[in-house]
Amino acid sequence: LKMLIFGNIRKGLKEAEAARGSLLVDVREAVEYALGHIPGAVNAPLSALSEAALPKGRPLFLYCLHGSRSLRAARRLKKQGYEARSIGGIHGYTGPLERQEEKGDPHG
Repeated sequence: LKMLIFGNIRKGLKEAEAARGSLLVDVREAVEYALGHIPGAVNAPLSALSEAALPKGRPLFLYCLHGSRSLRAARRLKKQGYEARSIGGIHGYTGPLERQEEKGDPHG
């Protein structure tokens, strides 16, 4: 099986760093975010995107696992007047990850 990867996350992260006031947004589900996300990223799951309190007027750089959810989220946010773009998937990311300890996690 061949995996499609949308976007180049390394290139996207460099662009996010260079963009003034940018915000890195992980659109995976909360449990995926907790298991490991790019440092500094906030979580706004695609499934609950309409409830997310994302700032308008700041460039939003979105990622997910492979890039398809972040692409859908970026399209949806652009229609709502946000400056948003997908930078691909964390699957292609090789840098450090932040993790969150889940309270009451039966696997912990």
